[in-house]
Amino acid sequence: VQLQASGGGLVQAGGSLRLSCAASGSTRSIDVMGWYRQAPGKQRDMVARISSAGPTNYADSVKGRFTISRDDAKNTVYLQMNSLKPEDTAVYYCNARVPFNNYWGQETQVTVSS
Repeated sequence: VQLQASGGGLVQAGGSLRLSCAASGSTRSIDVMGWYRQAPGKQRDMVARISSAGPTNYADSVKGRFTISRDDAKNTVYLQMNSLKPEDTAVYYCNARVPFNNYWGQETQVTVSS
């Protein structure tokens, strides 16, 4: 599985961004796709994820502000981020989980200025 992420950037607090992650390769084996983030000096944490059956999970810090969705026809997962806060600043990573393995996309920087 290969993951191509896009959509990061610089935005002011209160603004919005949408991240995209396009999967290719053995996409039928993907159980869950999601987004993680890592701020400087901190561990990588789950932000949101969506399973192949549809259920979603969100970190408490983004509930009500972020929405994860997917377009199965395009093998793409989106993360709509609204009401962004400076503490959302981090490197974001797309993730795809398959049986017995995980795949990661490249870094996508999100910077929220106050």
